[in-house]
Amino acid sequence: MAAAGETPLSQANYSFGRPWPELNEGLSYTDTFRCADAETTTTLIEFYSENYKSSAPLPGWIHRIRNGQITADGQVITDPDMILREGSKLVYNRLAWQEPFAPHLLQVLYEDEDMVALNKPSGLQVLPKGLFQQRTVLAQLQWKEWKMPPSSCLKRKNVQSHPVPVHRLGRGTSGLLLCAKTKLAKVRLASYFAEGAINAGKKRDETEVGKERKISKFYRALVTGILENNEDVVTQPIGLVHYPRVAEGLYVACSSGKPAMSKVCVLERLVHQNQSLVQVEIHSGRPHQIRIHLAYIGHPLVDDPLYGIGGQPKFDDLESSSTDVSFAYDGGYERPLQPVPGDCGYHLHAHWLVLCHPTTNKMLKIIAPLPHILQTREERCGQQVDA
Repeated sequence: MAAAGETPLSQANYSFGRPWPELNEGLSYTDTFRCADAETTTTLIEFYSENYKSSAPLPGWIHRIRNGQITADGQVITDPDMILREGSKLVYNRLAWQEPFAPHLLQVLYEDEDMVALNKPSGLQVLPKGLFQQRTVLAQLQWKEWKMPPSSCLKRKNVQSHPVPVHRLGRGTSGLLLCAKTKLAKVRLASYFAEGAINAGKKRDETEVGKERKISKFYRALVTGILENNEDVVTQPIGLVHYPRVAEGLYVACSSGKPAMSKVCVLERLVHQNQSLVQVEIHSGRPHQIRIHLAYIGHPLVDDPLYGIGGQPKFDDLESSSTDVSFAYDGGYERPLQPVPGDCGYHLHAHWLVLCHPTTNKMLKIIAPLPHILQTREERCGQQVDA
């Protein structure tokens, strides 16, 4: 919902979503082979096993080739030892698969000609990645028929065929997700988020005095332990480290990482459960920032399967599974035993935000209703009275 007295809604508080098909449509990956040395030869299996180690082990790539999943210049190739020609067009066809469970309904909290704000459920990925290539917020945005602005606005605002997310939310994180309907809104909203990341690296007095931020984001989280201070500011940088089966690496608390800033405010101390309910305002938007920052100060999110105290992964032996050559039915790696960033279970909700509208420049506040477990006693009592 939008706060009273703010920019009025054109449509709000309705849900949409199409049930997921049993199987997705599979994927195709295209490469053009370029030979680095004219004196040497490269076979098909050498090309894929060396360039795409993170996708499958050597036996997995042999399985995919012999299964007829790779073409060269339009011809299916089943011989792993075929020698590649310079300029050959290679296509790997990933078989359709059943993606893990994910909710499909999305609630619209705010909508106008330029943007839409969604309430994303926990367990739904925003953009395609890994096992989730179809069961994403983006797919539901593409499938829905959207009300478009008047024709007089189309050219001026460069309206897109569907809204697109302009920031990230982890798969296990619920709550507010902003999406842009027009290219103009996309550019401006993205710049708001980028500005916050830049300011996170500056001294506090440089960013907070005499300058109004274009967007402020507030999250609600349930953490382990009892925080001593009512308020805390965490400025620990966040960077990437090697982590098995995560090709791009894992984001952790890292002194050589990028600047990040989170302001933590205690809302309620649940002494008997040894837990605290906190509000977190983030100035930057590093991946998994809140999970990492709260773990860094000794209070990981309750039931977070990945991050432990210090903002590091709980899984100690990071090399034990890196040499495992087992592969799934399509030749890819089996799901790793250790937790990965997309695993859910923690309680984190993008609760509300205040932003400067990308075209009207009016200040707008949008609120995503809280899950019951993240409500204070006072909020739960208030709901019971209203009911």
